[in-house]
Amino acid sequence: MAATTHTVTNQVPPLVGYDVFAADRALSEAVERHIEPGVLPAAREELSTLGQSAGSAQAQEWGAQANENPPVLRTHDRYGHRIDEVEFHPSWHRLLGHAVAAGLTDAWGRPAGHVRRAAGFLVWTQAEAGHGCPLSMTHAAVPALRTDPVLAAEWEPRLTSYVYEEGLRPAQEKAGVLFGMGMTEKQGGTDVRSNTTRAEPLSGEGEYLLTGHKWFCSAPVSDGFLVLAQAPGGLTCFLVPRVLPDGTRNVFAIQRLKDKLGNKSNASGEVEFDGTWARRVGEEGRGVRTIIEMVAATRLDCVVGSAALMRQAVAQAIHHSTYRSAFGGLLIDKPLMRNVLADLALESEAATVLAMRLASAYDTDTEEERAFLRIAVPAAKYWVTKRCTPVVGEALECLGGNGYVEESGMPRLLREAPLNSIWEGSGNVQALDVLRALQREPQALDAFLREVGKARGADHRLDAAIKDLLTELADLEGIEARARRLVERMALVLQGSLLARWAPPEVSDAFCASRLGGDWGTAFGTLPHSLDLASVVNRARPVAE
Repeated sequence: MAATTHTVTNQVPPLVGYDVFAADRALSEAVERHIEPGVLPAAREELSTLGQSAGSAQAQEWGAQANENPPVLRTHDRYGHRIDEVEFHPSWHRLLGHAVAAGLTDAWGRPAGHVRRAAGFLVWTQAEAGHGCPLSMTHAAVPALRTDPVLAAEWEPRLTSYVYEEGLRPAQEKAGVLFGMGMTEKQGGTDVRSNTTRAEPLSGEGEYLLTGHKWFCSAPVSDGFLVLAQAPGGLTCFLVPRVLPDGTRNVFAIQRLKDKLGNKSNASGEVEFDGTWARRVGEEGRGVRTIIEMVAATRLDCVVGSAALMRQAVAQAIHHSTYRSAFGGLLIDKPLMRNVLADLALESEAATVLAMRLASAYDTDTEEERAFLRIAVPAAKYWVTKRCTPVVGEALECLGGNGYVEESGMPRLLREAPLNSIWEGSGNVQALDVLRALQREPQALDAFLREVGKARGADHRLDAAIKDLLTELADLEGIEARARRLVERMALVLQGSLLARWAPPEVSDAFCASRLGGDWGTAFGTLPHSLDLASVVNRARPVAE
């Protein structure tokens, strides 16, 4: 075959060897905004170090290997003993080890901990999203365990450790541990109050034996799990360790691993309890109230994780368009492609700004911010996670046929994109949660409106959208049937307010004109042509200045 037929031209170099954090202006500006000056230099340095690792060829190879070699369930050893272990590719452990060492399970006890962790989670999971699940669960277990000071004192130092130790051993022998969660059952799904798993009290204080199952158990090789079961006093939260203090394995039978659409590197299992030892967390009958703070934290991670997927997809699309020529010029200079890229960049920046604002509210931790989070977290979880799939799909199309090929990495992003909208309560659950807050906690709506109102007068389209939202909130007729529409509007108004206050004028103008002013089509790439689209695209380019 003639060598001339193998001359490679007009192919795009890989997006590798760059600082994922520094190249993301929306994220780096959010960190500057939400972290106090005394802590900021250290935070910037750690995030830039993590960003360089995330953008390295090594991390990208780890991510590919972890997904090409999914976990394998080993129920028994060679002698027939039940072991219920899951084998992961070494790259999975490398990803987890790097993440834990970077503090991605430590947010609750250090200055600006939630902003630093959320920014790190957004940066690092761009290399590989699946291992974000155990990181998220481990981080989120802390507030639930704090309902029991004794349990918190025992487990929190290990949960927030910077040391990753694989393998099942007694927790007291490990410098760091990971946690999972088991709430849903096959007969109930999201309706956890219909759970049938039973908890029988033992003579020891707070000790029980569990009998039942969990239909989805996150990260089933974790060191411990928070689960819900029916105790004599009602639905209750329990801590289930995988290994008991004497070194014996707790009864934790992994029946099978789920064959999922995406998230291939991560193990999600069905597990059975049959005389499984557990320790009660919180009071009997208050299981949902006990575990709800864990759920809220994981929901925020769904927002951050979707923002990460969007950012990586948009970065790949803009990078490709920067180097790829067609019809006599670079794609990025073509007006129609520029419109598409700018539209995608708006969605990505709005998601990032909102995610980081929510993280900052956790750090501030005032009554006002807690009330704000009560509505803002489910509203953001509803909207941002739903925007992820169309954004990633459109970004893939920017690469054309190359984007449809596994080697580009875009198919993996697309398969991962729907996950965060489903995990921790799907869209209807989030919308109904917002309605409950509106009806039962008026202070939450007040805090939300005060936040949105901080941008009044900045943009006439935002002002009009706020006015329309107030009209919708005043009308309770048919409120459940139109809950999605209401929550979507709330999320968009909140994003518009944040961008009007903090984003460059070209970004906030384009967002308000399209998302709030209605000057927009039904597909990406339909922004008004009169906007400064080139500046929007250039701001989102994955190149650090």
